[in-house]
Amino acid sequence: MGRDCTSRPPGGPVITRAFAATEISPGETWKIYLRATDPQGKMKAIYATVVQPGRGPLATAPIPLAEDQRRELSGFLYLHTSGHQGLAFETLTLTVQVRDRAGNFSPPVSFSLALNPRAGREEPPPGIFQERALGPLLVGPEPGTGGS
Repeated sequence: MGRDCTSRPPGGPVITRAFAATEISPGETWKIYLRATDPQGKMKAIYATVVQPGRGPLATAPIPLAEDQRRELSGFLYLHTSGHQGLAFETLTLTVQVRDRAGNFSPPVSFSLALNPRAGREEPPPGIFQERALGPLLVGPEPGTGGS
């Protein structure tokens, strides 16, 4: 189910709801759904860090927000994974924050992903998130660097 993430720094943006599958098959695209708000309408970009055992943290490029998404945003980030067999049973941790024009960051929201060739399908709760691409996470898992 989607998570309610309502703690807010004074005057800054906050991610209010989030959902991501906890398991996908290698070669699939991982979608991370977010809803965020900023009462001042000054959200500027999404920042994310991916951690894969054996590689350490990798920051993605900031994802700029469209003008119509600066007060309230809803949509998904996406990460393409390789179909390489060496990725089976790897795990990733993704941490996401939203930054406003004043430099304030939302509290971080983290997600864990297991790459499993037998993964079932997990869908976001209906009616919560827009099916709108916010942008790609331009870093990907590499085979054989961690996992079980």
